[in-house]
Amino acid sequence: MADRFYINCPLAVGPVVLQGAEAHHLTHVLRARAGDQVILFNGDGHEYLAEVISVDRRGVELQVRKRNSPAREVGHQLIVAAPVPKGDRAQFLVEKLTELGVTRYVPLRTRRSVVHPHEAKLERFERYVIEASKQCGRNVLMAIEPIADWEEFCQRGNMPAERWLAEVGAKSVPGARGRDLVVAVGPEGGFVEEELQLAALHGWKSISLGPRILRVETAALVAAVRAMGYLTAVT
Repeated sequence: MADRFYINCPLAVGPVVLQGAEAHHLTHVLRARAGDQVILFNGDGHEYLAEVISVDRRGVELQVRKRNSPAREVGHQLIVAAPVPKGDRAQFLVEKLTELGVTRYVPLRTRRSVVHPHEAKLERFERYVIEASKQCGRNVLMAIEPIADWEEFCQRGNMPAERWLAEVGAKSVPGARGRDLVVAVGPEGGFVEEELQLAALHGWKSISLGPRILRVETAALVAAVRAMGYLTAVT
């Protein structure tokens, strides 16, 4: 596969100019020259085979030759809601959720959560999504939502009807194949009893991720893998 570059503009067959950090990487790291081929994507679900025409200080002029639409998405909405872990673990979480095919990540504020990211940090999360998408071949960017209070989030009416909540000691629930899905994990101290009761009132089903207490990012990834397995299983 040719090197992939993200560009935040509409794409079609024809000329386009790559600028900023992506152009710098292409010209100064990869030493691109006229005639080299790259793949561009902008999150619209397609990727665009392009040829380098010229390189100068203003950017890289390319000619888009072809649009491709590889099937790399799960085909259903998969939302993962979880508190933000500390330090570099947050970047790890966002990158791996992107690689797994999650469609939306919602940072949660719960009674026991510690990290409550501000807008600038959420913007960094979006950059992590782009970098992970470049690496794994996704052409639809995982959305990053603003931080949400659990009390408000768990009652939203515009979410999938199939709602899973990871809880230590819970019994497993049947998979909802062929349906959109939202799965939530709590902080390392877990949801408090009032949060669990509120979730139950609004249709959340408790699921188990195993007998051990997991870190936030581990629990979120295990939950995402389990959900992805149900969404993609052939029945």
